[in-house]
Amino acid sequence: MKDQVSLPLGIVLERRRVDNPWNDFDWRPVAVIPGAPACDPEGEWRLLGEGEDWIHYHSGTLPLELFPRETEGYKFNLTHDPPRLFVVLHGGVDVECEHDVLPFLVTACPYEAQDYLDSGEEIVEAVTMPAGVVAFVQDYIDRHHVDEPFKKRKRKRHDPDEDNFARRAPAGPRRNGHG
Repeated sequence: MKDQVSLPLGIVLERRRVDNPWNDFDWRPVAVIPGAPACDPEGEWRLLGEGEDWIHYHSGTLPLELFPRETEGYKFNLTHDPPRLFVVLHGGVDVECEHDVLPFLVTACPYEAQDYLDSGEEIVEAVTMPAGVVAFVQDYIDRHHVDEPFKKRKRKRHDPDEDNFARRAPAGPRRNGHG
């Protein structure tokens, strides 16, 4: 698609210790790094920082792809304070992955994010959109957005002679369940 553009975004995931009988850790995206280089070809995550109960990793670099047909969603997203990017994570499906999740997609369209949430198979979390990415998305909207004019549906006039139903009502009114 010729009007599609993309921007590489590094995905920063946080692993935080939780007090839960079924899970020792909780994973969630906490930030993106605009223009981040691709990760190690072997898929090694880069440690960015750690604290007492948390660790931050650069877990991968994904393209933020913008499409002309989704500008309404981008425009809606930018009306929020702050605008968000939505990161979609797959649960540990890769047996070779040492982590419980893998970043799969990053999008600026809340409607696309909602579709992944509705499936119930992926984890979808929002992170604050950096100012440079806001400018990138706004520029794309300015160049590609076309407002759809509202078209009021016109009702067809009723024609009493036209047969609109396959079955006719009974000939006479029914009284007390008897014809």
